[in-house]
Amino acid sequence: MDEQLKKELENQSHHFRSLITEYCRFESVAAQKRMMPETAGWVERLLQQTGFETRQIEVAGAPNYVYGYLKGTGDYTLLLYNHYDVQPETPLELWNSPPFEVTERDGKLIARGICDNKAEFIARICAIRGLQSVHGRLPINIKWILEGEEEIGSLHFDALTRSHGDLLKADGTLWEGGGFNEKGQAALALGFRGMLYVEYNLQSVKQDAHSGNAHVLPSAAWRLVKALASLKDENGRVLIPGFYDRVRKPNESEVRAMRARVDPDMQEKYRAMYGIDSFLDGRQGYDFEAAVFDPTANIAGLLSGYTEEGVKTVLPAKAMAKMDFRLVPDQDPDDILEKLQAHLKAQGFADIQVTKLGGSEPVVTPIDGEFVQKMIRICRDFTGQEPEVNALVGGTLPLLGAMKHNVGTLGVSTSGNPSYYASGAHAPNEHIRVDDISRAIEFNMFLFSELGRD
Repeated sequence: MDEQLKKELENQSHHFRSLITEYCRFESVAAQKRMMPETAGWVERLLQQTGFETRQIEVAGAPNYVYGYLKGTGDYTLLLYNHYDVQPETPLELWNSPPFEVTERDGKLIARGICDNKAEFIARICAIRGLQSVHGRLPINIKWILEGEEEIGSLHFDALTRSHGDLLKADGTLWEGGGFNEKGQAALALGFRGMLYVEYNLQSVKQDAHSGNAHVLPSAAWRLVKALASLKDENGRVLIPGFYDRVRKPNESEVRAMRARVDPDMQEKYRAMYGIDSFLDGRQGYDFEAAVFDPTANIAGLLSGYTEEGVKTVLPAKAMAKMDFRLVPDQDPDDILEKLQAHLKAQGFADIQVTKLGGSEPVVTPIDGEFVQKMIRICRDFTGQEPEVNALVGGTLPLLGAMKHNVGTLGVSTSGNPSYYASGAHAPNEHIRVDDISRAIEFNMFLFSELGRD
């Protein structure tokens, strides 16, 4: 990096602080529809101030999508994706500072949504502004789409891409990403698991009853617990008939990528972070990495009866639970939903109402594709190390199915977000490290420049 760019990197790293502080003040909680128009407006204005032509796209039932286009000097067009919504901040009592005020402590900037994924948007903005300051225009064209529903499943992204898919066509696409690993390697995520999210509801009696009647009245809580217990055996295997029928095993390229990712030191850090002695089934080494190709059935929440302080002897009339099933290639969320409902009925739990709250298919970008290979080279050139290639990650990007089918676009996630493995996305005291900010901006500057050279 020449001296002009170094000076501009320092300048943009300074500006990052004020921009992220302002951005995180917007309580853009999609689940509660808080401040969504205000946040979309702020995002659009920042794009405009950076030279983008912008528009807000309305889709019935969704917060507005923000679209921007920046004309560069070359023919190559890159699509960037980010989201401006965040997870709810509760439980508040676990935060050490106000969640929507950026607070610096112990070399960290703390706020809800800062790593997921507001800091990446600001880092990309700062990188673009830095290159503009030195070179005037970027060597590539940039399209940018930001949504306000990622944290609740990108519910209307299919509708967006059906009506405005041509706006999102590009030569390469970058989804939201993470940071560098603890060895300093850049990271590439090629695949994301799908998901089926459901809610169970059950009412056993007309109203809550005195628990002294538990010998003659049915308990909604016990019945739901038994239904949930029917879904997995003691070894963690899902018992829904046909659940594993369409599971695709990793191919040779994916196996090689997972073997290259094995890092005993990193696995030890994860155990320490979660306060456990071992992972499920004692997985370690390659088995720990390969476990991401196993689908899951996770209880996300349970609610029934009296849960406040002290004693209340009550037999609950109602019970509710929420579950997410993380799905792997080539599973289909609607197929799994049908199998789940059939299983509950066969087990005698037809009275339990099952409501689908969200569904996303797993999507994997082939490792040998041209754009992936180009990104591997860029990551290698920036760090001097081979990048960490993640064939499949545990999380879900709900928009990927719509982009694949309606736009014909596959993309990747990469470093460029000043986050790290312990940033605590979705958790209290979500944060980024101050020392990671400059490198994230520098990587984005390098990435945009290198795509222009190609």
